[in-house]
Amino acid sequence: MTSPALGFQHLSAELRLYCGEDSLAALAKELKRSGSKRAVVVSGRSVSASPAMDLLRSALGPVLVGESQSVRPNSPVQAVEEAVRVLRELEADAVIAIGGGSAAVTARAAAILLAEQRPPQELCTRRLPSGQFDSPRLDAPKLPQFVIPTTPSTAFVKVGSAVHDADTGQRLALFDPKTRAKALFLHPEFLRTAPADLVMSAALNTLSTAVEALESPKCDPVSEAMLTHALRLVARHLDRMAPEDIGAREYLAIAALLCGRGTEQAGGGLASVLAHAIGHRAHVSNGIVNAIVLPHTMRFNEPVTQATSARIAESFGQPPAAAAADVLASLLAPLPIPHRLRDIGLAQEDLDAIASAAMSDFFISRSPRRVQGAADVRAILDAAW
Repeated sequence: MTSPALGFQHLSAELRLYCGEDSLAALAKELKRSGSKRAVVVSGRSVSASPAMDLLRSALGPVLVGESQSVRPNSPVQAVEEAVRVLRELEADAVIAIGGGSAAVTARAAAILLAEQRPPQELCTRRLPSGQFDSPRLDAPKLPQFVIPTTPSTAFVKVGSAVHDADTGQRLALFDPKTRAKALFLHPEFLRTAPADLVMSAALNTLSTAVEALESPKCDPVSEAMLTHALRLVARHLDRMAPEDIGAREYLAIAALLCGRGTEQAGGGLASVLAHAIGHRAHVSNGIVNAIVLPHTMRFNEPVTQATSARIAESFGQPPAAAAADVLASLLAPLPIPHRLRDIGLAQEDLDAIASAAMSDFFISRSPRRVQGAADVRAILDAAW
């Protein structure tokens, strides 16, 4: 039997990754390499107060000129604007994001708003009357970004920055490749700072994102290699959340980075869309929402994903003939997390508004099975409720 000929493009940006106790010294060298002399940290309050920050302050010395503690869950616009103010006042020439996905997004979005000097409502991706999405070009030079993760988030290697407009409830997606991180640093003391529930949520988000990318017909063989290994690492370490198990946290962080890079060609799908629409309404992390809805979105996609489900099942150590959605549900069932939308406080009366919001999300167009309308989304929500 012969294999079909391949035809694809895999375009990959530079990745500079340092892991271990000497990684902060590498950060000092990377800042020098970029010509940066006035770096500013963007983080949350809990990270800023951790003993790990003393290690960073000692490693960077006078190059670290200040800190913004503005990061909040879901990256609200107000938090981003506060980070912009600090960056401007301190005349920053580099940004160091420390924390989870919200820290990376807040730092990137702040760099965009600082450079473009316009509100995010004028800079975000919009859905046109035709149903197509349009992302404006953001041409101004951006401050170089460096990242020290505390959770295993896929956001660290991305270039999109979705912020939440509390006044309208809208999710504003900003896209600028110039905000891609110059380098990432996995340091054990920073990875130790995150509570176990935050690590679990981020790991579940990695799992969901990898599954959705593997379902995509745009997943090429190089991406597949990164994504399947990301799933293997998550499956092996998902029950090891204790702060003292640094090895597990490092592997989960590596899984997230592999997943983030593996989804450059084929991004999120329906589960990501629903997490975006539900997370800020229920005040629940995207990872938890993903874990609830993903088996149901996979079953919605089953008519068109038979050819891709085998690689998902195999990544979880199951035979290729196994139903991928059932394998995933079995993996998630023992975890101490909510398993239904009603368990996170959503009422059935909320589901129509969520379905409507989902239809305006850019990722809706990436579902392997075409979503015909809000009724399709509502059916998935009903099954997950």
